[in-house]
Amino acid sequence: MPLIVCGLVVLLFVISVLAVSVGAVGIPPDIVWSVILSHLAPGSVEQTWSPGRDNIVWEVRLPRVVLGAIVGASLSLVGAALQSVTRNALADPHLLGISSGAALGAIIVLLHTGMFLGLITVPLFAFGGALATTALVVGIANFTQARDASRLVLTGVAISFVITSLGSLGIFLGDPRATHTVVFWMLGGLGLAQWAQLPYPLLALAGCGAFLLFNARNFNAMTLGDESATTLGLPAGRFRILVFVVCALLTGAAVAFSGIISFVGLMIPHLVRMVVGGDYRRVLPLSALVGAIVLVLADMAARVIIPPQDMPIGIITGLVGGIFFIGLMRRKTRLG
Repeated sequence: MPLIVCGLVVLLFVISVLAVSVGAVGIPPDIVWSVILSHLAPGSVEQTWSPGRDNIVWEVRLPRVVLGAIVGASLSLVGAALQSVTRNALADPHLLGISSGAALGAIIVLLHTGMFLGLITVPLFAFGGALATTALVVGIANFTQARDASRLVLTGVAISFVITSLGSLGIFLGDPRATHTVVFWMLGGLGLAQWAQLPYPLLALAGCGAFLLFNARNFNAMTLGDESATTLGLPAGRFRILVFVVCALLTGAAVAFSGIISFVGLMIPHLVRMVVGGDYRRVLPLSALVGAIVLVLADMAARVIIPPQDMPIGIITGLVGGIFFIGLMRRKTRLG
């Protein structure tokens, strides 16, 4: 396990440097290193590159690569956690409506209220939307007595359709001049990443990720079913709701700055489990690392497919994830 983690960290580091190098304007990796070092330790490197390259590396590409790694890790952790507490292999933030709720909150800010609280307005409303949707799913599930994991997922799917429709209505009623920006944002993208915004999703990942990793044994218990988890001393219902709230916070922080990036939370935990098994003490940290790597690679592809334009990253993850989803259902059918 330690060797796998170290290998993935090194791979993430190497891919991140390559991602900063690649784009409409290619920049050699050694220049990338020099630019980064010059900003981290001013005066340590003699500047031989142009101000334009400096701006591209430090102000444009590096923030989006860092954001991509944070969002990929966040969505993968959420997917792994939800698949455990719902005991549904197809669960992810989108399936339970959490992403749709976060998107609705962000749409309200971007098209209707404006940034009246500064940079924190969008993530705050996105988290509020994610949390409200989570509460709605749990409340309706309790009202309809759909307390088992499978019916809870079905409730989430139904609520997701409703929230998505409300988001579309918000776009329709919003300022037409800003609509194209929101549409691009809803398709997912990292092009608006800024250093000033990164602390918010990073803090959410650090806090919520620590909680999820600390409860890895409890996730193992939840995969056995509520009765077995209760027998082991874990209050299954209360723990599930707590995990939903934590996942809402993590999803809201990710969606607020990257838009809706689908299927990452679904694919990555399954890929990890295929390699290391179902122990969540391994699944959670490795899912975070692999998710970060995959999303950085997807963003790199989004920047080189139709240069100089950026293809929305949600298109790439949606295509790959949709094919993976179909293959996963076929595999489950064969096993079941």
